[in-house]
Amino acid sequence: MRIDIITCLPKLLESPFSDSILKRAIAKGLVTVNVIDLRTYSTDKHKSVDDYAYGGGAGMVMMIEPIDRCLTELKSKQEYDEVIYMSPDGEHLTQSIANELSLKKSIIILCGHYKGVDERVREHLITREISIGDYVLSGGELAAAVVADSVIRLLPGVLSDETSALSDSFQDGLVAPPVYTRPAEYKGWKVPEILLSGHEAKIEEWRHGQAIERTRKMRPGLLQ
Repeated sequence: MRIDIITCLPKLLESPFSDSILKRAIAKGLVTVNVIDLRTYSTDKHKSVDDYAYGGGAGMVMMIEPIDRCLTELKSKQEYDEVIYMSPDGEHLTQSIANELSLKKSIIILCGHYKGVDERVREHLITREISIGDYVLSGGELAAAVVADSVIRLLPGVLSDETSALSDSFQDGLVAPPVYTRPAEYKGWKVPEILLSGHEAKIEEWRHGQAIERTRKMRPGLLQ
C-alpha cells in the first residue's frame, strides 16, 4: 500500500512513522509512506501556502494553487484510489472506514491548516473528507497520522498475530471485552476464574457477554 501525506509542516509527521508497528511495516515494505512538503509547490518567494480570506475575518486560508499543483504532479505519476482531506466536519473515522481504506492500493491524505483550505479544493480536488472527532486541531497532521495508523495495522503481515486486529474494539460493532495477564491475583484483585479454566467455548461466550455489557455501559449508541 502507498500513503502520500501532503502537509505544510512535514516535521510534525516524523515521529509517528519512526517507531513501533508503523516503522516495522515500512521497513518490511508492506506500506510506503511519503510525507510531501506542500511549500515546495509554492511559487511565492517566501514559500507561502496561505492567504487572507475573501470577505474578511480572522485567520488565514490555504490556497488552491499549490495544492492543485501538488496533486496534479502526484497523479501524473501514480493512480490513487482516494484523495482524503482531514477536516473536523468530515465523516467520523470508524473501524469500518479503516477496514475499507486498508483494501486500497494508494491514497493521498491532505492536511488542512490555519482556517482550512479554499473551498474549491473540497469541491473539485478531493474524493472524501474524514474527521477524527468533533473538535479542532491546529492542523490535520496528527489526524492524518491517526488515519494512517488505523489503516496500516490492518495490512496483512503488519501485526505478528494477524488475528489480533480481528478482536479489536468495534470490529464486530462492540467495545472489546476486558483483558488480563499475570499475575492471576494482585493485592487481592483476581482474574475471573473462567479465563483460567482453559475451556475455549465458555471463555468466548464470557467475552462476548462482557463485550455487550461493556458496550451497553460505555457506548450504548453502538447497540442501536
